[in-house]
Amino acid sequence: MTRTRKILAWSSACFVLLIAAVVLILVFFDWNRIKPPLNAKVSEELHRAFAINGNLAVVWQREPDEGGWRAWVPWPHVVAEDLSLGNPEWSKKPQMVTLKRVELRISPLALLAQRVVIPRIDLTEPSAELQRLADGRANWTFTFDPKDPNAEPSNWVVDIGAIGFDKGHVTLDDQTLKTRLDVLIDLLGKPIAFSEIVGERDAKKALEQGATPQDYAFGLKVSGQYHGQQLAGSGKIGGLLALQDAARPFPLQAQAKIGDTRIALAGTLTDPLNLGALDLRLKLSGTSLGNLYPLTGVTLPDSPAYSTDGRLIAKLHEAGGASFRYEQFNGKIGNSDIHGDLAYVASQPRPKLSGALVSNQLLLADLAPLIGADSNAKQKARGGASKQPATKVLPVEEFRTERWRDMDADVEFTGKRIVHSTDLPFTDLYTHLVLNDGQLSLEPLRFGVAGGKLDAQIRLNGRITPLEGRAKLTARNFKLKQLFPTFEPMKTSFGELNGDADIAGRGNSVAALLGSANGDLKMLINDGAISRGLMEIAGLNVGNYVIGKLFGDKDVKINCAAADFGIKTGLATSRLFVFDTENAIIYIDGTVNMASEQLDLTITPESKGFRLFSLRSPLYVNGPFIKPNAGVKTVPLLLRGAGMVALGVIVAPAAGLLALVAPSGDVPNQCVPLLQQMKEGKAPKTVKG
Repeated sequence: MTRTRKILAWSSACFVLLIAAVVLILVFFDWNRIKPPLNAKVSEELHRAFAINGNLAVVWQREPDEGGWRAWVPWPHVVAEDLSLGNPEWSKKPQMVTLKRVELRISPLALLAQRVVIPRIDLTEPSAELQRLADGRANWTFTFDPKDPNAEPSNWVVDIGAIGFDKGHVTLDDQTLKTRLDVLIDLLGKPIAFSEIVGERDAKKALEQGATPQDYAFGLKVSGQYHGQQLAGSGKIGGLLALQDAARPFPLQAQAKIGDTRIALAGTLTDPLNLGALDLRLKLSGTSLGNLYPLTGVTLPDSPAYSTDGRLIAKLHEAGGASFRYEQFNGKIGNSDIHGDLAYVASQPRPKLSGALVSNQLLLADLAPLIGADSNAKQKARGGASKQPATKVLPVEEFRTERWRDMDADVEFTGKRIVHSTDLPFTDLYTHLVLNDGQLSLEPLRFGVAGGKLDAQIRLNGRITPLEGRAKLTARNFKLKQLFPTFEPMKTSFGELNGDADIAGRGNSVAALLGSANGDLKMLINDGAISRGLMEIAGLNVGNYVIGKLFGDKDVKINCAAADFGIKTGLATSRLFVFDTENAIIYIDGTVNMASEQLDLTITPESKGFRLFSLRSPLYVNGPFIKPNAGVKTVPLLLRGAGMVALGVIVAPAAGLLALVAPSGDVPNQCVPLLQQMKEGKAPKTVKG
């Protein structure tokens, strides 16, 4: 054997012996010897006390999932028992996490490429106590101090495939969210198939999308407080968090009650490592939609009791912000049905809610909480803070404008059919709501009413305190026979009601807005009828008295009714308010004070036939809105129309009201001659020839 061959042989033998020695050391090495330096090193890096208090062992085994020659390379299987991770110094509790046992395996070949590949970690009896103080310090946030601040980031990558666990206990004390939770996780008696919880249809849909949800393996119970409200709930989850395998979504099922809100969900979480996406069937119910704000941060209006059932799809790492879609949901708000799709994007500078809602049958009373017009009992049921005084008619409950600045919105709502009432026969509703940086607009807000349309444009500026509001309303072609369908004399009428209003005010409630309002109100009615019976239908007791004094018990034809009010600082003053009937012309003067809710009106008739009309003194209507008074003034009746025309007081209002006369085909509008005479400065004829 040559010298060269001897050297090669000895080198090979030494290399084999070295490998054998390393293998023997790795196999028989007592790994507990490295615990003290390992514990110290991890504690130094985390700035927390870390300890493996129990046995530390490494077992080398071949990996059955590897193929080819790689199957012959043994993997280290690490088992550590009784582990603990301490809290930062500011915490009063010593431990943040404890584990009875941790088991994992590491790919040795991946280490050559600076990758720590751990296909699975199994945790036994994990326990964690999570804390966050009011100043934002959280015990789950770690601080790392690099030795060299200018050093390049490490090229090493940690890749964890899945996390398995068994029963555990987690508590959360978050002072910033006013939240304290206690969560217990324990094994179910036996696994429950995904389809048994979500249903065969949803399970089949998941399979069609390439996902194979695992079975439910653990039950959980939750108790405590969330955002200051009592919480209690239970649910089921899977037993393996597949962090790198999107084909294995993590199953979730839960039901909880938070305050007066009930939540039920069932579905999957995908990409658990980054909390990437949710696909859940979500049911919500509670006493008011407005009560969801402290739980979700989503600004919703106050409402009657509600319930919804739909599909929630969330993508939590979109470039424009986490997005949530509540799709094809059905439900009820009060006694009205509700359907639609909503999307919520956590964008900057403010999140935005958008979508389209439809109600096939809408009860008008279910809209009352939007402006605080529901009863005190119903306000109390939905958690309303303000109570309507017994002496007030206009709603005093304040709008929650501080919430308007927390998000934007762009939502369309359609009420296909409004349940008829004998007072206001609304037929349908459409509105487009836009909320932008605290400014709310409803443009248009459109009602179908008695064969006509009520169009409104409403703008409320919640960026200032008190809020500024403006409303423009246009009423066109309200058919009188539809307005009062049970009043027999109106059934053959071709008359219509038309009107305009433009009002602006400041205040955080309907009462405050109207009490400070400035603007104009105009209304025109032609070819109608009036009687004490009609006043009873409309629920106007004072009107019943006035009509009785003027006309007795009989029905009286109205040729034209015209009203023009100027409004300043909540005081509406009549510029022209006149009824032209078959027996008399009735003038109404005075004020309506919306700030104090007081009426002060004088009703002066001018007879068209003395034998048919015998009232010799004017009437008055005064007092509070809630219970006005009516009676006969002691002063004698004066001729009023000629004097007003001579002064030119009614010329301009009459000209303005002529603009409200709508074309009515072959049927002449009886308001035209009346207003035309007033416009020309002539008193209407008051005595029949």
